[in-house]
Amino acid sequence: MGSVHGFPAVDPTDAAIGQRLKRWRTERHVELEDLALAMHVDPGVLRRVEAGREHLTASQIGAATTTLHLPLWALVSDVPAY
Repeated sequence: MGSVHGFPAVDPTDAAIGQRLKRWRTERHVELEDLALAMHVDPGVLRRVEAGREHLTASQIGAATTTLHLPLWALVSDVPAY
């Protein structure tokens, strides 16, 4: 994917995960700074993740789902995967 004016292109998968993460974080009333701390990332990184402009590692996804008390599928799909 290309970029516009020096900004990296948004990966559709990263964008979807970021949207889900923000939705769950908001629904669970977890502050961005608190989740960033639990994920061992800077709050700016988490803002970019939620905007779909940053990729999460497996350990960051694990930390996010643990902190938000979610199953892993909740960040990668809107359909329960049991």
